[in-house]
Amino acid sequence: MTELLIAIASGLVENPEAVNVTVDEPNEEGIIVYHLRVAPDDMGRVIGKQGRIAKAIRTVMRAAANRNEQKIAVDIDE
Repeated sequence: MTELLIAIASGLVENPEAVNVTVDEPNEEGIIVYHLRVAPDDMGRVIGKQGRIAKAIRTVMRAAANRNEQKIAVDIDE
């Protein structure tokens, strides 16, 4: 799952070396939180107009997690 998130984010940004993903342990509800960090200049590219790209990233990641019977959330951190 981490590789998928890195691949998606790297394709969107100008500085793919700055893409960093950290993963939290599952919380009490069983949700695994993925934290995506990119360069400050690329933040707008990952979020998109009115958050459309960020919403699409979360949708793709949730779909992939459902195939693995997992519950996940994606946070885009500054």
